[in-house]
Amino acid sequence: MERGKLSNILFILWAGGAALLSYALVYALRKPFTAATFDGMEFLGMDYKTAASIIQIAGYVLSKFIGIKLVSEMKREHRFRFIAASGLLAEAALLGFAMLPEPYNILALFFNGLALGCMWGVIFSFIEGRRVSGILASIMGISIAFSSGFAKSAGLYVMNSWGVSAFWMPAVIGGIALFFLVALAYALNCLPEPTQEDVRCCSARVPMDAHQRRDILMRFAPVLTMLFIANLFITVVRDIKEDFLVNLVDTTQFSAWAISGVDGVVTLLILGLFILISLIRDHEKVLYLLLGMVIVGSAALAGVARFYEELQLSPLAWMFSQSLGLYIVYLSFQTLFFERFVSCFHIRGNVGFFIVTIDFVGYVGTVAVLVFKELFVTELDWIGFYNIMVTILCGVCCLLFGGALAWLAQQRVRQRATEGSAALSYEYK
Repeated sequence: MERGKLSNILFILWAGGAALLSYALVYALRKPFTAATFDGMEFLGMDYKTAASIIQIAGYVLSKFIGIKLVSEMKREHRFRFIAASGLLAEAALLGFAMLPEPYNILALFFNGLALGCMWGVIFSFIEGRRVSGILASIMGISIAFSSGFAKSAGLYVMNSWGVSAFWMPAVIGGIALFFLVALAYALNCLPEPTQEDVRCCSARVPMDAHQRRDILMRFAPVLTMLFIANLFITVVRDIKEDFLVNLVDTTQFSAWAISGVDGVVTLLILGLFILISLIRDHEKVLYLLLGMVIVGSAALAGVARFYEELQLSPLAWMFSQSLGLYIVYLSFQTLFFERFVSCFHIRGNVGFFIVTIDFVGYVGTVAVLVFKELFVTELDWIGFYNIMVTILCGVCCLLFGGALAWLAQQRVRQRATEGSAALSYEYK
């Protein structure tokens, strides 16, 4: 094997593996509490678990809003300290959740969400802007597909096998995760800077000030508006499915690790698909392909929800269909799309800005749906509510993604026409 190929493989294993495991550990600090049902408990008249999700996501949303500035402007030398400090704050919040009196211990989850909302953008900053960024982003992205299921499986295991209470379980898992998160953040911090060849192929990735952020939002306002709204809907569906899975299906029918097993299979399928896409060098073609995939994924989700009764899927088959469709759509924007978008349009900035902004919009939608459910829907048939929601939201997503695809094609035609006119003008002179 040539030395250059070997070094690339080793770099991918180092950078991609560290990024993947780092974000998986972020989930271990955030999601284990969703494995508990907290039956019969309330907080200020609300179902305790729904209130817990709202409060944690509220902190997460505020963090995303702060991150629009923080992540886009953050310099490399501050990333490691930020990850370590955020992890410590998240674990301190989980200890508060365990030790404070019930039900007011739920308020500690706000600070847990606040601590972790910027982690994706900061970790992603280490791997963007490289010729192999597509592969690295694909590897990192699959952590989202399997980590939530793993966190719930770990939570069920710790409660069922270790006898840990539902309130102490998140802190136990988070304490173990924190140690490894700091070690992996250090490994990411040791990565070399992008090479000159990386910059030539993918454009330089630099911090962005407020003026640059505003200019980019104005320049791409039509397509970003459609993508942000569609991602809002997909984020709502994903969060409802992930946080309330134990309400949607009877998890007592299978082992605690069956959830992570399903998500593991989905992870491998999506990883293989995304790596194949990453091998395509043409940024424009990849954008078209990704938008086509998310249209198909959204349509499939809407179809399964619309014909849920007729299909009669088993719980595991249903979980597989939901995870596969959701994560094909969701991960396309969390990993490959904006990396290629920045390179295709030669944007002087960074991917973290786009990701944290689209996440902020998405999680606002999740909070709105949970609040609506708690205020206006007292007796809820979870699976019926979920299927109606998915049918409507994913149907609208198909239209929005189609509009984004049409806009992109139109912009590229205009760009080529402008370049052709400039070339003809030069030739005439």
